[in-house]
Amino acid sequence: MTLDIPQLKDFDARLRSEAAEEPTLEVPMGEPTKKTQIIAIYGKGGIGKSFTLANLSHMMAENGKRVLLIGCDPKSDTTSLLFGGKACPTIIETSTRKKLAGEEVKIGDVCFKRGGVFAMELGGPEVGRGCGGRGIIHGFELLEKLGFHDWDFDYVLLDFLGDVVCGGFGLPIARDMAQKVIVVASNDLQSLYVANNVCSAVEYFRKLGGNVGVAGMVINKDDGTGEAAAFAAAVNIPILASIPADDDLRRKSANYQIVGSHATQWGGLFTELADNVAEAPPLRPKPLTPDGLLGLFDAETTGKNFVLEPASDADMRGKYAGKTASLEVVYDNV
Repeated sequence: MTLDIPQLKDFDARLRSEAAEEPTLEVPMGEPTKKTQIIAIYGKGGIGKSFTLANLSHMMAENGKRVLLIGCDPKSDTTSLLFGGKACPTIIETSTRKKLAGEEVKIGDVCFKRGGVFAMELGGPEVGRGCGGRGIIHGFELLEKLGFHDWDFDYVLLDFLGDVVCGGFGLPIARDMAQKVIVVASNDLQSLYVANNVCSAVEYFRKLGGNVGVAGMVINKDDGTGEAAAFAAAVNIPILASIPADDDLRRKSANYQIVGSHATQWGGLFTELADNVAEAPPLRPKPLTPDGLLGLFDAETTGKNFVLEPASDADMRGKYAGKTASLEVVYDNV
């Protein structure tokens, strides 16, 4: 049953219109000419992108680099580890509030710093109240108004959900906004499925003349089983770092403690990651087919040897299966 309520129809029409709206953000399509490296980091939700990025950005800053970390996830949790669990006001939320009050958004309203890292969250609409991808696009349009292209940073790190492929979530790849992409994954099928989708998107836009490439993979919670390393080799991208599945890392992450520092036992690992991220060139990956991806895992783990059995019309009809009367006219042979 469909509810015929005018307000719901209007709301549905607005959502559809918003989702279909083309970005107005103009992004340079040529080779990068400024010193700033803009790097988009993709991965499955919950795989540890925020953990990786908070510690990577902190280590880069300790090594004397100017770093801007931008959370591009509607959950707005990219900066939570960096800021000790405290949520910072998002650009979209702040812009809406300021606009209602007739005020302009200022840098200090949305950008905060710790240990030399500058960080902000784009944010997104509440559930059911707008398109998340469109929210990302709107967030970058606001960044432009704040002077994004005039800022002086060595690295701008963008944290994107890899599970979502619509609108603004693909902006860095589709619009050549970033120079390169890094994928974060683990030794599990779902995170590698997302990583493979990102590689497919990069390859698709390369065929259309894009310049973005994949610089490599960070293996998080590495338990040593080797599937992620096999994937990286198969798609022809390097491993930038393997972060072990270690209980010390788990506890410190849960307590919002930074480990990407020379003051911790993990300083060497994140220094190596920072160096590799800086130097790794953008490569053209070779994404796998679905069967090729399954082939990286043991058959007992994934059920890759399962044979598809086609369903029949009788299967679909169930208890209603049987011969039905036909309106076809059959003539006797004359």
